Amino acid sequence: MRKILGFILTPIFYICFVLSLLIFHPIQWLCLKIGGYSAHKKSVDILNGFLVACNYILFNRTQFIDNKNIPVGKPIVFIANHQSTYDIPPLIYFLRRFHGKFISKIELMTANIPSISFNLKHGGAANIDRKDPKQSIAEILTLANNMKKNNWSAFIFPEGTRTKTGKMKAFSVGGIATLLKKNPDALVVPIAINGSYKMVQWGVFPLRPFTHMSWEVLDPIDTNGLNAEEIVKKAEDIIRQKVKEENL
Repeated sequence: MRKILGFILTPIFYICFVLSLLIFHPIQWLCLKIGGYSAHKKSVDILNGFLVACNYILFNRTQFIDNKNIPVGKPIVFIANHQSTYDIPPLIYFLRRFHGKFISKIELMTANIPSISFNLKHGGAANIDRKDPKQSIAEILTLANNMKKNNWSAFIFPEGTRTKTGKMKAFSVGGIATLLKKNPDALVVPIAINGSYKMVQWGVFPLRPFTHMSWEVLDPIDTNGLNAEEIVKKAEDIIRQKVKEENL
């Protein structure tokens, strides 16, 4: 029955999702041209609010457990596990006060995806070419410098790829070391994502309805005396425990 409902509801979900991207593409352009970064960011935040709301078409529950004790006005590196494409809109929307940026594949920026490619190009993301190490390092350095200058934050998925089963892969340090080297006083905050892989367990069609998905912002890690590898491993262990507890 759930899969049958998925066949019925998924087209409606995709229509609303794509319409949101199409409508907000010119809105983003206007906001950037007229109001600069601040107006553009507000348009992106609102867009992602709509994308989160699309989940309710599938009767999926998006539970975001925020952490109000995390201070604003300083660089933060958010480290999260990665379960599906749909992990991203809740992070952008519910944590919009932190000006979080992503490290993304350059192919997404050049793919001309409405709204998404425009935001990656103009919103401050680090768009890396994995075949060009020099370009990748330069992009991450630019993001690191912008974090320091503007008190921006970064969202990192150290697994590298999305899990299809909910089972976490090992975290890699990657660009985190560069971000922390340039921002030694940055907070490192783990985020545990649970259940979003179930939404796509049947692939892109149909999507799975009546799915409970959660995002939990955990307490900052004490990084005193730890190098980048140790910090990432500590974040992995904390997140892995939360994901394990959720699946018990």
